Amino acid sequence: MTFQFNFTIEDHLDNELTPPGDGTLTPNSTKESSVSESQNGKQGDTNCSTEQSVLPPNHSWGPTSVGHAAPSQGTCNSLHAAHSSGNLEPHEEQPCLGLAKEHAVSEDLEKVLENKVIETLPGLQHVNVSVVKTVSLKENFPGENIVSKSFSSHSDLITGVYEGGLKIWECTFDLLAYFTKAQVKFAGGKVLDLGCGSGLLGLIALKGGAKEVHFQDYNSLVIDEVTLPNVVANSTLEDEENDGNEPDVKRCRRSKVAQKLGQCRFFSGEWSKFCNLVTSEKHFEKYDLILTSETIYNPDYYGTLHQTFLQLLGKNGRVLLASKAHYFGVGGGVHLFQKFVEERNVFKTRTLEIIDEGLKRFLIEMTFKYPS
Repeated sequence: MTFQFNFTIEDHLDNELTPPGDGTLTPNSTKESSVSESQNGKQGDTNCSTEQSVLPPNHSWGPTSVGHAAPSQGTCNSLHAAHSSGNLEPHEEQPCLGLAKEHAVSEDLEKVLENKVIETLPGLQHVNVSVVKTVSLKENFPGENIVSKSFSSHSDLITGVYEGGLKIWECTFDLLAYFTKAQVKFAGGKVLDLGCGSGLLGLIALKGGAKEVHFQDYNSLVIDEVTLPNVVANSTLEDEENDGNEPDVKRCRRSKVAQKLGQCRFFSGEWSKFCNLVTSEKHFEKYDLILTSETIYNPDYYGTLHQTFLQLLGKNGRVLLASKAHYFGVGGGVHLFQKFVEERNVFKTRTLEIIDEGLKRFLIEMTFKYPS
């Protein structure tokens, strides 16, 4: 059974993405407040072109819902009930957090979307993360157990344990809106969505004709339960409503979906370990474009992030980064990061846009100072 909810990008900033009470995305539930509460950080760890922007020029951003599970009634209460059930011990020993690995796409795409409620933005579909959290607590997924830990600590940031991927952070929508406004071109490029969470940035690149898109997040549960289902949903659901049910049509649709998914790869793990994993490949090619949002709030991680850009970005490539000017609690932010980058004299930074004069949300471009 499918459920559909439609919204716009202003609704995302004025209303919650998920059912009331969860706090997954509200105007006040920013990364800044989470950092301030937890005193934690997020990671330890060519110019692309297309004839036309993938998004309509005057659209606005914000949610719609399509679901493979009925919407949770009172998600906040469901989360509390699941957490209070006492059935929170993992089925198996906890994994070593931060280790990098690649995640395979299941051949059973219906199973990937099982127990998911799909919401839609203009041109995008994504899973409702509140439902993911509820199901994770109730079904006691083996592995990282990050939902229970996040719930217990009342924080979406637990250093080295959970780095915020089950939440769509405010600056992500700033960057999505910029793609449309600036008519950012993706066609033919190799793109990395770094610290991807829901993977919305990479999805727009994929829809915009990128030849290859890689998604990376610190937590494997985020990749398996949020990022991968989002990519599958955007590769399958949009065609199902328009195509008929004739065998030839179905075969053609399956072929197109397989081709689209074949352009994507999914990784979890800490940044430096992720770099080691992908650069060790025999025919590794660097990225034309790296997209990242709200990953610079902890100065402790600047060295690793800078090294990641240095190792993975092609000489004529660029980084598009969205962040606030300052994050209280750990002291990071745009200005401190730009100073860090300038002192190393490898990249140059350029402010593309200041989104909000009050909160000072910035969009920054990084390129090599001396491309060769």
